[in-house]
Amino acid sequence: MSILINTKVKDVMIFYDYVPKVTRETILKEALEEMGRTRLGIVCVIDQSKKLLGIITDGDIRRKLLNVQKPFSAFFVDDVLDHSIKSPYIIKPEDALMRALDVMEERQIWDLPVVDNGTLIGLLHLHRVVKILMENKG
Repeated sequence: MSILINTKVKDVMIFYDYVPKVTRETILKEALEEMGRTRLGIVCVIDQSKKLLGIITDGDIRRKLLNVQKPFSAFFVDDVLDHSIKSPYIIKPEDALMRALDVMEERQIWDLPVVDNGTLIGLLHLHRVVKILMENKG
């Protein structure tokens, strides 16, 4: 586990070009399609300058469907920002990976948007971290 000591979030994050993302004008159905395309279970909502406005996860959708008394089909045309978490937990690229893992464990989350001065630059996904750790064990 010595790899964890010196590893920064930026060393293991998914880079911006590969992060599932949509704009505030996106309807929920399109956000779900983007989430499905990347198979990460999360989509980041950004503005034109790449500022992170919120996130939505497959778990968020499931909880909304169970708690909001609204026809299922009506959700699909809602703006994604209406259902997103507007103040998600985030991490900085220079933060230690161990700090990020502590946040993920404490909050029981799989993903942390990586943000630099409010701008989305990547995503820390737990599966990717585990894969890197497994490749470097020994």
